Amino acid sequence: QVQLVESGGGLVQAGGSLRLSCAASAYIPGIIAMRWYRQASGKQRTLVAGMINGATTNYADSVKGRFTISRDNSKNTMNLQVNSLKPEDTDVYYCNTGARTGREINDYWGQGTQVTVSS
Repeated sequence: QVQLVESGGGLVQAGGSLRLSCAASAYIPGIIAMRWYRQASGKQRTLVAGMINGATTNYADSVKGRFTISRDNSKNTMNLQVNSLKPEDTDVYYCNTGARTGREINDYWGQGTQVTVSS
Protein backbone atom coordinates (compact mmCIF):
# COMPACT_ATOMS: atom_id res chain seq x y z
CA GLN A 1 0.00 0.00 0.00
CA VAL A 2 1.44 3.34 -1.06
CA GLN A 3 1.84 5.85 1.74
CA LEU A 4 2.04 9.62 1.67
CA VAL A 5 4.28 11.36 4.18
CA GLU A 6 4.12 15.10 4.80
CA SER A 7 6.98 17.17 6.13
CA GLY A 8 7.96 20.80 6.48
CA GLY A 9 5.51 21.95 9.11
CA GLY A 10 6.58 23.84 12.17
CA LEU A 11 6.30 26.99 14.24
CA VAL A 12 6.71 30.28 12.41
CA GLN A 13 5.98 33.92 13.13
CA ALA A 14 3.26 35.76 11.31
CA GLY A 15 4.51 36.88 7.91
CA GLY A 16 6.87 33.95 7.63
CA SER A 17 7.00 31.11 5.14
CA LEU A 18 7.16 27.33 5.07
CA ARG A 19 7.44 24.74 2.36
CA LEU A 20 5.32 21.68 2.97
CA SER A 21 6.21 18.51 1.10
CA CYS A 22 4.32 15.30 0.51
CA ALA A 23 6.31 12.28 -0.58
CA ALA A 24 4.85 9.07 -1.90
CA SER A 25 6.52 5.82 -0.86
CA ALA A 26 6.21 4.58 -4.44
CA TYR A 27 5.14 5.79 -7.85
CA ILE A 28 1.38 6.25 -8.10
CA PRO A 29 0.09 5.70 -11.65
CA GLY A 30 -2.99 7.44 -12.99
CA ILE A 31 -2.90 10.51 -10.76
CA ILE A 32 -5.77 12.84 -11.61
CA ALA A 33 -5.72 15.19 -8.64
CA MET A 34 -3.38 16.33 -5.92
CA ARG A 35 -4.67 18.41 -3.03
CA TRP A 36 -3.76 19.95 0.25
CA TYR A 37 -6.30 20.20 3.05
CA ARG A 38 -6.12 21.62 6.52
CA GLN A 39 -8.00 20.88 9.68
CA ALA A 40 -8.19 22.43 13.10
CA SER A 41 -9.04 20.30 16.10
CA GLY A 42 -12.77 19.68 16.23
CA LYS A 43 -13.41 21.25 12.86
CA GLN A 44 -14.05 19.94 9.39
CA ARG A 45 -11.17 19.32 7.01
CA THR A 46 -11.16 22.00 4.31
CA LEU A 47 -9.54 22.21 0.90
CA VAL A 48 -6.64 24.65 0.68
CA ALA A 49 -5.16 24.01 -2.77
CA GLY A 50 -5.57 21.54 -5.59
CA MET A 51 -3.98 20.56 -8.88
CA ILE A 52 -5.96 18.70 -11.50
CA ASN A 53 -4.23 16.60 -14.18
CA GLY A 54 -0.90 18.13 -13.28
CA ALA A 55 -1.82 21.54 -14.61
CA THR A 56 -4.96 23.31 -13.44
CA THR A 57 -4.68 24.73 -9.95
CA ASN A 58 -7.26 26.10 -7.57
CA TYR A 59 -7.02 27.72 -4.16
CA ALA A 60 -9.26 28.60 -1.27
CA ASP A 61 -10.02 32.31 -1.29
CA SER A 62 -8.30 32.72 2.07
CA VAL A 63 -4.92 31.59 0.68
CA LYS A 64 -4.95 32.94 -2.87
CA GLY A 65 -1.77 34.84 -3.65
CA ARG A 66 0.00 33.39 -0.60
CA PHE A 67 0.03 29.61 -1.17
CA THR A 68 1.36 27.77 -4.23
CA ILE A 69 0.90 24.09 -4.99
CA SER A 70 3.45 22.30 -7.16
CA ARG A 71 4.45 18.83 -8.21
CA ASP A 72 7.82 17.19 -8.73
CA ASN A 73 7.29 14.08 -10.80
CA SER A 74 10.92 13.03 -10.62
CA LYS A 75 10.71 12.77 -6.85
CA ASN A 76 7.11 11.56 -6.49
CA THR A 77 6.38 14.59 -4.36
CA MET A 78 4.03 17.51 -4.24
CA ASN A 79 4.67 20.71 -2.37
CA LEU A 80 2.81 23.59 -0.87
CA GLN A 81 4.71 26.84 -0.56
CA VAL A 82 3.02 28.91 2.12
CA ASN A 83 3.99 32.57 2.36
CA SER A 84 2.80 35.56 4.37
CA LEU A 85 1.48 33.24 7.03
CA LYS A 86 -1.20 34.41 9.40
CA PRO A 87 -2.20 33.06 12.82
CA GLU A 88 -5.44 31.81 11.28
CA ASP A 89 -3.39 29.52 9.03
CA THR A 90 -2.56 27.45 12.10
CA ASP A 91 -3.81 23.94 11.39
CA VAL A 92 -2.76 20.40 10.61
CA TYR A 93 -2.12 20.18 6.87
CA TYR A 94 -2.85 16.97 4.96
CA CYS A 95 -1.92 15.98 1.44
CA ASN A 96 -4.25 13.92 -0.70
CA THR A 97 -3.85 12.20 -4.04
CA GLY A 98 -6.58 10.80 -6.22
CA ALA A 99 -5.55 8.23 -8.82
CA ARG A 100 -7.60 6.38 -11.42
CA THR A 101 -7.09 2.66 -11.93
CA GLY A 102 -9.47 1.47 -14.59
CA ARG A 103 -12.90 2.54 -13.37
CA GLU A 104 -11.80 2.95 -9.79
CA ILE A 105 -10.49 6.08 -8.16
CA ASN A 106 -8.19 5.49 -5.21
CA ASP A 107 -7.64 8.10 -2.54
CA TYR A 108 -4.37 8.39 -0.67
CA TRP A 109 -3.87 10.52 2.46
CA GLY A 110 -0.88 11.56 4.48
CA GLN A 111 -0.78 11.63 8.26
CA GLY A 112 -0.64 15.41 8.50
CA THR A 113 1.92 18.02 9.44
CA GLN A 114 1.31 20.75 12.02
CA VAL A 115 1.68 24.39 11.05
CA THR A 116 1.59 26.88 13.89
CA VAL A 117 1.76 30.62 13.23
CA SER A 118 2.43 32.92 16.15
CA SER A 119 1.30 36.53 16.18
